Amino acid sequence: MLDLIIRKVNLPDGRKGFDIAIKDGAIVDVAANLKAKAKREIDATGRLASPPFVDSHFHMDTTLTYGQPRVNESGTLLEGIELWGELKPHLTVESIKARAMQFCHWAIARGTLAIRSHVDVSDDRLLAVNALLEVREEIKPYIDLQLVAFPQDGYFRYPASAANLERALDLGVDVVGGIPHFERTMAEGAASVKALCELAAERGLAVDMHCDESDDPLSRHIETLVFHTQRLGLQGRVTGSHLTSMHSMDNYYVSKLLPLMAEARVHVVANPLMNITLQGRHDTYPKRRGMTRVKELLEAGINVAFGHDGMMDPWYSLGSHDMIDVAHMGLHVGQMTGVKQMRRIFDTITYNGAKVLGLEGYGLEPGCNGDMVILQASTPQEALRLRPARLFVVRRGKVIAETPPVASRLELVNRTVEVDFRYP
Repeated sequence: MLDLIIRKVNLPDGRKGFDIAIKDGAIVDVAANLKAKAKREIDATGRLASPPFVDSHFHMDTTLTYGQPRVNESGTLLEGIELWGELKPHLTVESIKARAMQFCHWAIARGTLAIRSHVDVSDDRLLAVNALLEVREEIKPYIDLQLVAFPQDGYFRYPASAANLERALDLGVDVVGGIPHFERTMAEGAASVKALCELAAERGLAVDMHCDESDDPLSRHIETLVFHTQRLGLQGRVTGSHLTSMHSMDNYYVSKLLPLMAEARVHVVANPLMNITLQGRHDTYPKRRGMTRVKELLEAGINVAFGHDGMMDPWYSLGSHDMIDVAHMGLHVGQMTGVKQMRRIFDTITYNGAKVLGLEGYGLEPGCNGDMVILQASTPQEALRLRPARLFVVRRGKVIAETPPVASRLELVNRTVEVDFRYP
C-alpha cells in the first residue's frame, strides 16, 4: 500500500487531473486515475501541486531582529549594516537559534522547504555560524538548509574575515561567500573575488557572492567572478547574488557580459523585495527600479532564481517568508506579465532555485522526493495573482503543514455569496 496519494491535481506544466503517488518518501507514479490505494488520500481536485518553494538567498542570522537595538529610521542599506554592527556584541547562540527556528516554522507553513542562508563570519566568536549549524541539523527532516560563509564587513576590509571564513568552512559551512563591492577599493574587491574563488576550488565548494549590490554602473565584479569561474573550472557552481548595478549599466556592456555569464554557467539570484527597497536611494526622479535584468538574463539562457533576502531585520521591516510574494513583486518590477513570462517567474522560486542549491531529487516526477505544496489556486499564474493558502505541505510523503481553504462569506439580501477571488 502507498503512503499518500494526492488526487486530481493540476501540475505547473499545464497537465490537469493527475494523481501523485508517494511511497517510502519518494514519488512512485504520476498519472490520471491511479487505481492504487494509500494510507492517506487527499482530494485536491483542480488545485495546483508545486514542488516545494526554494529561497535561494536569505540571512537567517539577522531575521526577526526588527527594532533591536533600534529601528532603521532611514531604511537604507548602510544604516542597516550599522545597526547590525551595534547588535552583534549582544548576540548569543541561544537567541540566534531561537529566532532561526521560529523563522523555519514560518517557512514550512509557507511551503518553503529549501533555503540557502548567508551567515556573517565577520564576528570572531562565530556565534551565528555555530547556532545555524545546529539549526541545520535539527531542521533537516523538514528543510534542506545550506549555509554560506559571508564576510559581511568585507573579506579584506575586516582584518579577521579571511581566517574566520576558513574556520567556518572547517566547521561545516557549505558555500564560500563574498561581498567585493564593500571592499575599500575596486581593486581589493576584484582581489577578494580571486582569492575566494581559489579557496572554493581548493576545497571543492560552491561560491555565492553578494555581487555589485550597488547603483554604480562601474561596479563590475560580476565580470571578474565570471572570469575566475572559467579559469578555475567552477562552471555551474558559482552564483552572483543581487547584481543590481547591472540595472544601471549601459546596454552595450551588458550585451558583452550576458554571453560570458551564460558560457560560465553562472547562476543569478535576484531579491526583488529588498533590491527595489534599498536601491535607487540617491535618485530623485526618475528613480531606478534597482533589480537586475531578470528578463534579459533568462532570455540569454542564464539560470535566475529569487530570494527573500531578509525579513523583520535591520534592512527590511516586512515579510512573512512568502516566496510567492517575492515572485509577485519580481514579475511586476521586471515587467514580465506575458503568460510564458509568468510561468518562468514561478520557476524562479521552484526549479531554478533548486538548480542554484544543487538539490537532488527535486520535482514532481517518479523518482523525485515526495515533497510538494498544494495551493488554493489552479495554475502558476493564478498562484502569482492570489498568493494563495498552502492547503498542504508535504515532506517525504508526510503532511507537515495544513491550512484550511480561505474564503469570504458575504451576507447579502436574501442570499449568501462566497468569494475566493478565483477566475473564472
